[in-house]
Amino acid sequence: MEVILKQDIENLGYENEIVKVKNGYARNYLIPKGMAILATDTNKKILAEVQRQKHFKEQKLRKDAETTQKLIEKIELRIGAKAGTSGKIFGSVNAIQIAEALKEKGFDIDRKKVDVDGENIKELGNYIAKVHLYRDIKAELKFEVYAE
Repeated sequence: MEVILKQDIENLGYENEIVKVKNGYARNYLIPKGMAILATDTNKKILAEVQRQKHFKEQKLRKDAETTQKLIEKIELRIGAKAGTSGKIFGSVNAIQIAEALKEKGFDIDRKKVDVDGENIKELGNYIAKVHLYRDIKAELKFEVYAE
């Protein structure tokens, strides 16, 4: 019997995938628990339409992320911090300050998507942070920490 999975099931398949299972497994377990539906012609057409729309949305998100990646890699941020005479910063610069500086430049990036090498920066200088935009698309952001 062919069924369309409504969620990922270990050792069987992924969501929106058509799989062939034994009749009893489908009728007694998968369908009653809402994990799958019968793969009728109508349900297959609905699945094809859902996958087509999902693919279209994914392409749009990927295109937007690539555009944002190019723009982020062109800018160079300057982040001010209070520092001593030796170049040590009082406190540290982390992803929160970088996300706020990006917001001032017009990019609404969540701080959790900003990855700073070494977590916190405690000295003045030039650094690179990675900004996760979409699945495998990451932008390298160059920024400078200067004394205020």
